[in-house]
Amino acid sequence: MTSDKIKVHFTDNYLINPTNPVTINLIGAGGTGSKVLTALMEMNHSLIQLGHTGLFVRLWDDDIITEANLGRQRFAESETGLYKSVALINRANRWTGTNWKAETQKFKLGESERLPENFSANIYISCVDSVSARFEIADILKRLNNGRYYADRPLYSLDFGNSQNSGQAILATIGTIKQPNSEKYETVDHLPFITDEFGDLLKESETNDDTPSCSLAEALEKQDLFINSTLAQMGSSLLWSLFRNGLTENRGFFLNLKNFHSQPIKIA
Repeated sequence: MTSDKIKVHFTDNYLINPTNPVTINLIGAGGTGSKVLTALMEMNHSLIQLGHTGLFVRLWDDDIITEANLGRQRFAESETGLYKSVALINRANRWTGTNWKAETQKFKLGESERLPENFSANIYISCVDSVSARFEIADILKRLNNGRYYADRPLYSLDFGNSQNSGQAILATIGTIKQPNSEKYETVDHLPFITDEFGDLLKESETNDDTPSCSLAEALEKQDLFINSTLAQMGSSLLWSLFRNGLTENRGFFLNLKNFHSQPIKIA
């Protein structure tokens, strides 16, 4: 009697042996995005030390830093009034000597509906607040999946989302990723978008209150102090495993920080 093979997804070879830095569009520079950027700084340095070409990050956010952002997000009082994306990228570049870029606009199509060149990247990490923005990002990524082979071709997306004490991070492929033959594992070449798999649940969870918080106390009523940083660390660890291990058995996780429970989402 033989046991069932473990289902895994093997990392696209370009992430393992790239000719240029792996390009990442990080969408959202708030509570989660600001901390994911810190993780990407650490990841970039570690990859380069291991002989990899490293990462090139473009951070998208049109929000301005307010007093309510201080403390829970990666901002100082002296940065109040600046664009979040600019403050974070300037700090990252000074700290690590990178040449990463800030985009002071939303990651969305303009009136022309054309896809700008700076939309292209190998990995898309979304850390946005609204469900509608997540659906819009997914629609853009589907349009980018044209099957052509080029350096910045879209490969993966990693979506973060949370409520006050709980959240999730889910990895998806943009199209299919060619898998090697394996006698040990059952390989899976396609991982669905969160909007395709949990779209109805996302719509049910949508709230109509998009009013910005005026104070840290008010912000903490919406998102507790450590939910964003915990999600950022765990989700970044999933991304790191793609680079370091070359495969993954998990494509994400659900987290409840109130009862300290985490549930992995297995490759299916």
